Amino acid sequence: MSTLLERLRELGHTLPNPPPPGGNYIPFRQVGSLLYLPGVISSRDGEVLYSGKVGVELTLEQGYAAAQLCALNLLACVQAATGSLDSVRQVISVNGYVNCPSGFADSPKVINGASDLLVALWGDAGRHVRAAIGVAGLPVNAAVEVQMVVELNVP
Repeated sequence: MSTLLERLRELGHTLPNPPPPGGNYIPFRQVGSLLYLPGVISSRDGEVLYSGKVGVELTLEQGYAAAQLCALNLLACVQAATGSLDSVRQVISVNGYVNCPSGFADSPKVINGASDLLVALWGDAGRHVRAAIGVAGLPVNAAVEVQMVVELNVP
């Protein structure tokens, strides 16, 4: 049986370095079997790869890719917190924020970039409750920010 990290590679992805906190907060908090992860933006190794408003400067497809990159950053946080993606029993919730113009109705399609990756990795255990919210702006003009809570395999 392959590990989730191997499955991620099979899907054509590698984990980035976990993003450092961009403010006065910690990169994760474990409470019992729940691991709370911070909001992370669409960056890799300190460089924002998707910047601007989805639906203005960026296409829906670029927004989807930005959300997928956010999910990869969150997975890197899980790896840093627990030592292995295999420590995750299930994904509980995902909150996604899309930098977009007023009236943009496709935030759920953008955040599917994160959700689709999580389901591809974990199957039914990757299905989660979710919010997909359009906002007027995000830190450093990032296109997307995603936050997640997972349940760990804790004895």
